[in-house]
Amino acid sequence: MQQQRKTIFFERRELDQLLSFYGRMVAAGEWRDYAMDALPDRALFSVYRRASEAPLYQIQKKPADQARQGAWSVVTADGRVLRRGHDLTRVLAVLEPKRLQLVRD
Repeated sequence: MQQQRKTIFFERRELDQLLSFYGRMVAAGEWRDYAMDALPDRALFSVYRRASEAPLYQIQKKPADQARQGAWSVVTADGRVLRRGHDLTRVLAVLEPKRLQLVRD
């Protein structure tokens, strides 16, 4: 009997959250394109400033890391991990645009 390789993908609510966050970032002018990959060990949501470039960030869901540092992580194009965790909302917060505050003298 042949074994089927199971791939990892996002659940519906996770995908809704990722696409909602992506839409806000597009509206802010930060991102322009995205790609999704389902791999045997992880699911990737990659975001781009331009479609012809390497991804700015990859949002990864890796269930094998769930017990240790959490299944979610945000990784930069050069491989640095910006944040890991168990909660997608908290992990995505690292990508929120910084709000400028008015400073008065």
